Amino acid sequence: MKRVSLLALGLLSVLVLPVRAGEVSARPQQVTYAARDPVRLSSMAGMVFDQDTGQVLFTKNAEIETPIASITKLMTAMVFLDRHPDMNERIRVTGADVDRLKHSSSHLPVGAVLTRKQMLNLALVASENRAASALGRTTMEGGTAAFVAAMNGKAQALGMVRTHFVDPTGLNPENVSTAADLAKMVSYAYEHYPEIRKVASQGYYDMGRRRVVLKKRHQRRHVAYVPVQFRNTNVLTREHDWDIGLSKTGFINEAGHCVVMQTRIAERNVVMVLLDAPNNWDRMRDADHLRDWVESYFAKRT
Repeated sequence: MKRVSLLALGLLSVLVLPVRAGEVSARPQQVTYAARDPVRLSSMAGMVFDQDTGQVLFTKNAEIETPIASITKLMTAMVFLDRHPDMNERIRVTGADVDRLKHSSSHLPVGAVLTRKQMLNLALVASENRAASALGRTTMEGGTAAFVAAMNGKAQALGMVRTHFVDPTGLNPENVSTAADLAKMVSYAYEHYPEIRKVASQGYYDMGRRRVVLKKRHQRRHVAYVPVQFRNTNVLTREHDWDIGLSKTGFINEAGHCVVMQTRIAERNVVMVLLDAPNNWDRMRDADHLRDWVESYFAKRT
């Protein structure tokens, strides 16, 4: 699928639009060709949705399809959990899980064996592609193909009419969606999957300790146990001034730097989507600017 340039379309839009509580309008009546984006985002698309009132507070190119990279893994997690798996079952990373499209690196060597719970944590916190691939490959009869079909079925059931998945990792640029569709997915995941909330809101994932044998020349061997810890790819989960209930980042060249979050701003539960920022710093800066804008928006109305 050829990517559409959001800049070329020139659809910068902002709206304040009431919808039913808990629902994001699939086709909001956008104010197109606005003079400028009042937040001046670097991201090419975005949306802010108030979960408490059912109101879309901000949109920018929210109906334009674009690759979503590892944001895909949120849908992977939902479809995986829908099957009520044995979280303590151990599964193995195989050659089928190796990224031969983007040749991305991994913390999991072929042959590594982890529980399904560990794989889920690594997929959501560290955005570990081999973990997401292993979950998709082993969750249901029919393997990855059946799993991806279930992902697309779930998207349609949620009203994500402009979303399509081709793999459970997000490495393929043909995994596409819109900011409006992703706002629906994030809101639904937050409301219905406490396991995802617990995992995807933490700044770190600690896998315990690993035994390491140290030996210097002419000295006895020394055994040490070092912590094995993975950082959340969203640095804001480790910032004390953010109250994040769910988060996922994504990046491939075709998608740019993306982030989706459920967070609390001005005493309200809010879903924030930012797609196709030029770099990670701009992605996080856009999130800070949008938070300031939302706080100002509510302050003016009180």
